[in-house]
Amino acid sequence: MAMPDAAEIEALVGYEFPGGEYTVAHWENFLLTECTGAELLPGGMVHPVVMFHMPIIGANTSIGEMFALGQAESDFSIGIESYDWEFFAPILEEVTYAISARVTEADRRGDENRVFDRIQFQFDVAKADGELVARSTITWTYGRSGNAS
Repeated sequence: MAMPDAAEIEALVGYEFPGGEYTVAHWENFLLTECTGAELLPGGMVHPVVMFHMPIIGANTSIGEMFALGQAESDFSIGIESYDWEFFAPILEEVTYAISARVTEADRRGDENRVFDRIQFQFDVAKADGELVARSTITWTYGRSGNAS
C-alpha cells in the first residue's frame, strides 16, 4: 500500500461521521460493570467503561472504518496515543443519547527513520435537548512505511 499524501491526511480535519443515537440497556451496563469487577453504580448510572464503544457505535461508525479513513497500512500499524473521556453529567441506563463525531486533528509527523500520521477523533454524547453529557477524544497514530510526502 502506498503512503497517502500528507495533504490528503490533513484534509480529514472536519470530516464528520454520520452520527446517531445510543441507549445503554440495563443488561449491558450490568455486564460492563461485572467485567470490571465493580458494583453497579447507584441510580442507573452507567459504568464509564461504556465510553470505549458507545460513542463509536452511536456515531454509526466502527474501528474498522476509522482505520480505513486514516488509510491504515494494517491493523498492526495503529498506535494508541490517548483516550480522553470527559463527563459533564452521568450517563444513565435506558436513556437515548445523540452521538456526533468528527476528526479534529490530522497531520503527518516523524523524521527519516519513522513517519506516522496522527489523527484525533472527537465523539460527543448529548441528551435529546442537546446538553453535552460526555466527550471521548481518541488520538491514534497510523504508522507509515515508504517515502514521506
